[in-house]
Amino acid sequence: QVQLVESGGDMVQAGGSLRLSCAASGLTFRDYAMGWFRQAPGKERMFVATISRSGSISRHADSVKGRFTISRDNAKNTIDLQMNTLKPEDTAVYYCAAANSLNAYYITRMASEYNYWGQGTQVTVSS
Repeated sequence: QVQLVESGGDMVQAGGSLRLSCAASGLTFRDYAMGWFRQAPGKERMFVATISRSGSISRHADSVKGRFTISRDNAKNTIDLQMNTLKPEDTAVYYCAAANSLNAYYITRMASEYNYWGQGTQVTVSS
């Protein structure tokens, strides 16, 4: 079955960096656009970043633009999220997700467009 497993979550001080990874199995990874979302306590799940099947196109939420970078390695079936200059408001559970598409350039910010989700990894940023 399809599995998406996130790792790399931790507790860091404001201004610090973390790198999250998501390992995918049970699917043809190159056929899926990938995304990162996050959910803070008491809040809805929010879009963070998305990347196309080949990795040639990516988009980031305005709140993380310039600080976070999504990337993927189709040879390893993984995506990463490099997070720099972390802020307390970045504290959340971070989820990776996979969206199947025939369009090589497809990306989406819509959680409803994603077919598979990981279990999440906790990121806590202290002030």
